[in-house]
Amino acid sequence: MKMQLQNHFNLLSPSTSSPSPHSEPDLSPAFNSLTLDPPAPDSTSLLSDELLLCIFSKLPISRYLPNSLVCKRWLYLHGRLVTSVKLFDWGFLDSGRVFARFPNLEDVDIVHACIRSPRNSGILVTRKALTVYIDSLFSPNGFIEESDVLKNSVVDHGLRLIAQSYLNLRRIAVIGASENGLVRIAEECQTLQELELHCCGDLALKGISGCRNLQIVKLIGFVDGFYSAVISDIGLTILAQGCRRLVKLELCGCEGSYDGIKAIGQCCQMLEELTLNDHRMDGGWLAALPFCGNLKTLMLQSCKSIDTSPGPDEHLGSCPTIEELHLRRCQVRDQHGVRALFMVCEAVRDIVLQDCWGLVDEVFAFASICRRVKLVALEGCSLLTTGGLESVLLCWKELQRLRVVSCNSVTDSEITPALATLFSVLKELTWRPNSKALLSASLAQTGVGMKGGRFFKRLKP
Repeated sequence: MKMQLQNHFNLLSPSTSSPSPHSEPDLSPAFNSLTLDPPAPDSTSLLSDELLLCIFSKLPISRYLPNSLVCKRWLYLHGRLVTSVKLFDWGFLDSGRVFARFPNLEDVDIVHACIRSPRNSGILVTRKALTVYIDSLFSPNGFIEESDVLKNSVVDHGLRLIAQSYLNLRRIAVIGASENGLVRIAEECQTLQELELHCCGDLALKGISGCRNLQIVKLIGFVDGFYSAVISDIGLTILAQGCRRLVKLELCGCEGSYDGIKAIGQCCQMLEELTLNDHRMDGGWLAALPFCGNLKTLMLQSCKSIDTSPGPDEHLGSCPTIEELHLRRCQVRDQHGVRALFMVCEAVRDIVLQDCWGLVDEVFAFASICRRVKLVALEGCSLLTTGGLESVLLCWKELQRLRVVSCNSVTDSEITPALATLFSVLKELTWRPNSKALLSASLAQTGVGMKGGRFFKRLKP
């Protein structure tokens, strides 16, 4: 190659016999005769697919996409490594391209693909577990109309395609499915362990009665502004009788009462975690929690009330195995419901209260019913005072960890010697109650917040 280039440069150099120094040589013959070395052979072609897959599997997931763009072979191998996909285009599923592109999927989410939404819209609305793009025309029926969701028959056809192609499916999330589509999933996917159902009714739950290995179920019935479906005691009973190996259950916007929770507790004896999100339960459902004999964690999120009619104390009972109680963004103004909750969870070890409205000293005092508390986490409880916090903390003789964040009515100046002594023996203490006071302390000696005294000092006459 070097000798060839040297010869070409000799041809291009001006000759001494040139008739005129201003004449330009003709370069076309030289470039036409110029040859380049052939491309080097692809060394990876000598490696088998199994060996390349082993190498790619050691790389971080963030490198999967760049590696898939190298060549068609790497694109195919990349698809074999992917096990989880969230689909946004229904045509990608209906045409069968997803099965050729990703043959080994174990986790499929087709919720967004079942909703017709403008993909080029800049308006993104998020409500709980659902996020969709919407246009600027707001409908009085909500952000999603009934016509925006694919028909049950179309969704069921997609579920049949998934069941035929992914026999080792472990998780699936779907919206608007009926009993027929869920039956195919239950029959073909024997290893299914996690299921998320949006906008489904009671009768649709008959289809998952054949999923004997289901361990995690999330049911989303009513979402304000998006869709409304009714899941009542009938659906909860069908679920409990068909899925007896449940370990974790989350109910979002579901109706029900004492009977539905009782059926879950009696049939799902392995249930360890129960989450109620914006529940619409009838009064008295708390009395059914003791039937959950293995329940360890109870979570209430975005609930407008705890229990409107808990009933007499002698009918409540308690959960002996419960360890954690979480309340997030809940209305706790109803003192009767809060008191009944702490009575049922009197054996709890960890209490987490975050952004709960109406948590005054009188309501928080009911937490003293629980005598075995070891961890307390309070965040965003602005109505709770230092005195109300102290009166309950001193009742817990086994307390080991305390976290108080953004509780603006709790101040350092009101800490008593007894409370300070308790702080000194804790294994873990996070104390940032007053965010305003913390900001003022961090800005001390900086001149910020002095009404311009430092910055406009030279402007004074």
